[in-house]
Amino acid sequence: MPLSDTTPEAQAIQLQIYRAMSGEQRLLLALEMSILARDLAKARIRREHPEWPETEITREILRIAFLPGPIPAFLR
Repeated sequence: MPLSDTTPEAQAIQLQIYRAMSGEQRLLLALEMSILARDLAKARIRREHPEWPETEITREILRIAFLPGPIPAFLR
């Protein structure tokens, strides 16, 4: 069973809201959540590596998303 900090009652209301949304609204919500997650990841990387330029932060986001290990030399 997954961990949750949401009560069953609140989850039921949330599910009702999601079901009442159009497909477009649900897609926009998913995109907003994705952007938020990426922004939070970027903030963490900036905090851990304040000396990195924005291009390096973006490269690290891509590495985390698509590569299991360090960036291969040919991509640097």
